[in-house]
Amino acid sequence: MKKIFVMLLLVSSSLVQCQAKHSEYTLIADTTYLSPTPELAQESQLVSQVLNRVHYRKVNLSDSLSEVVLQNYVESLDPYKTYFLQRDIDSFKQYRHRLDDDLQAGNLTAAYDIYNTFRKRFDERMKTIDSLTQVKHDFTVDEFYEADRKNASWATNKQELNEIWRKIIKSQALSYMVANKEWPEIQSNLNKRYTQINKSVAQQKSVDVFQVYMNAFTESFDPHTSYFSPRTAENFNINMSKSLEGIGATLTTDGDYTKVADVVAGGPAFKSKQILKDDRIIGVAQGEKGEMVDVIGWRLDDVVQLIRGPKGSKVRLNVLKASDGVNALPVEITILRDKIKLEEQAAKAQLVPYTHNGKTYKVGVITIPDFYMDFAEAQKGNPNYTSTTRDVKRLIRELEQKGMQGLVIDLTFNGGGSLTEAIELTGLFIPSGPVVQVRNADGSINTGDDPDPAVFYNGPLAVTINRFSASASEIFAGAIQDYKRGIIVGEQTFGKGTVQNLVDLDRLVSRNESVAGRNSGGSAQEAAKLGQLKITLAKFYRVTGSSTQHKGVSPDIELPSEFSAEEFGESSYPSAMPWDQIKSSKFKETKTVTEREMAQLRSSYQKRLNTDQELIALRENIEQSKQARQETRISLNLEKRKQEIEERKKKTGEKDTLEEQINSFELPDAEAEDALKKTDPYVKETIRIISELIAA
Repeated sequence: MKKIFVMLLLVSSSLVQCQAKHSEYTLIADTTYLSPTPELAQESQLVSQVLNRVHYRKVNLSDSLSEVVLQNYVESLDPYKTYFLQRDIDSFKQYRHRLDDDLQAGNLTAAYDIYNTFRKRFDERMKTIDSLTQVKHDFTVDEFYEADRKNASWATNKQELNEIWRKIIKSQALSYMVANKEWPEIQSNLNKRYTQINKSVAQQKSVDVFQVYMNAFTESFDPHTSYFSPRTAENFNINMSKSLEGIGATLTTDGDYTKVADVVAGGPAFKSKQILKDDRIIGVAQGEKGEMVDVIGWRLDDVVQLIRGPKGSKVRLNVLKASDGVNALPVEITILRDKIKLEEQAAKAQLVPYTHNGKTYKVGVITIPDFYMDFAEAQKGNPNYTSTTRDVKRLIRELEQKGMQGLVIDLTFNGGGSLTEAIELTGLFIPSGPVVQVRNADGSINTGDDPDPAVFYNGPLAVTINRFSASASEIFAGAIQDYKRGIIVGEQTFGKGTVQNLVDLDRLVSRNESVAGRNSGGSAQEAAKLGQLKITLAKFYRVTGSSTQHKGVSPDIELPSEFSAEEFGESSYPSAMPWDQIKSSKFKETKTVTEREMAQLRSSYQKRLNTDQELIALRENIEQSKQARQETRISLNLEKRKQEIEERKKKTGEKDTLEEQINSFELPDAEAEDALKKTDPYVKETIRIISELIAA
């Protein structure tokens, strides 16, 4: 499950029977189990009512939905199946057909009973940590730990859990050993980690449990509908305002880890290209010499506070790359904190000369990291307000003045943005006509039409997309493809075809109706605070009537892809809304790219795929990454683990050497060579493809 802002951070440990010794681990005793407040009960009713009435997906609050909520909730609390026992799971079955009724009635008893069972199991495990970290394991034994426990069975007794925990602690200790740490330091690090984990869980409040439970409920509708507690909503709004001085990334929790949920276009993380969606942050250090703080098991908001900092300061992160799978080695990266400014998200252009069959062609490349618009300046009536379409028009003029013969629009890693800008940008390349259809929750359909009948650029056009291209990017690429206006190159896009809006629950109800008595110890202002819902209200459809949901946009020429749709994309979410189709809009294809030309370009690409050194290197790199992710067993033998690491380092070195030797482009001058060195491999291949189209 992929939950944004879930506060409950969990950890996997191990248990062995041994004599306890003195250590620096500190147990937080005298656990006070949590219970719901009347105010939270009222808020759960409100959330239930809003979802039932407003959400695009008309889901009946039924027994079947109740089962999904229960499963989501249990997985949120114990994603790795290392705390609950099978008998606990069996006892929860009494709730499987009543949560729907409870939510509508504002009854949170079951939710807190389940949570308190988790706390009981968690506390049982924490009481053993002091003895666990004293054991120096035998790292010569040939055994392994299965890291992917999604499909594992629940432990039937504590002895089975003991064995699971023994292996996890051993794996954690082994990770320090291969980093050349001595046992006293390893022991100290493990003690500090579990002290922090125990502290984080002990600090959980009733509202934190409520947020986890509400998200288990909202996710039963779709993965992009979320509940934010007042504190989480504040953090979310800071990120959405893009005024935060930090690295420019939205974070989420994934079990014990802090994971990157999204990278904000134009921010420091985006520009660095060192950290991507789904990467896990396991350590944070300040400046160039600050101590690296282990943040495994930390509360999300505490990790965020460590990463935030003043503009111009440096933060170092220890990162596990998602592309490396469960056996990923930590990579330390340094990012310079900065404010995320609109100008940093702006489209940028370069002119790349490329020689094909002895003739040089000038290809313009415009990179659009985000579909942006300065709404504030537009509302003020400023005729020079900044927008994607305005910037791209200016860049096209500049490129044409330099002799551009073909244009590439780079939408790789573009997660979307303003729908209006996606429509208007499309209008630069097509005559008047529909660009997108939007179906609302009431079944009504609105069409987004090109507002300008003129065609601003009518030359050869290609669009580069990848798995990270989503939402508004998919609208633009899909329209260009449907009108046969240009060539779409890359990999299948993310497939997010839904529209969300943020609903402030405080605005829906009066203080007297919904928050009476909410002043338990707080000020009147605090008492009035309710959370927020990010809720799905509409769905996108292409002009052909095909939804972009799940399917996204499939390229005309498909390049080697690192991730499958089921592994990364909308299809990876179990609760994702289905693909469907509505009636096609009336539109006229431009047929700028003919079927004959497309067939020739595909044929030429297929030949290069097996002969071109750069494409071969790209394909080999991707295959190695896929193999790394498929390997979920972690060796607990020291020598084998070291050998695996050396083999991976060797492969990485070979890849780097191969990439340095690549010289597949016929470059006429140093300027072109420099431009291409800085260009994404997908964009490079798109440059080649459009050059062939120009030459045709």
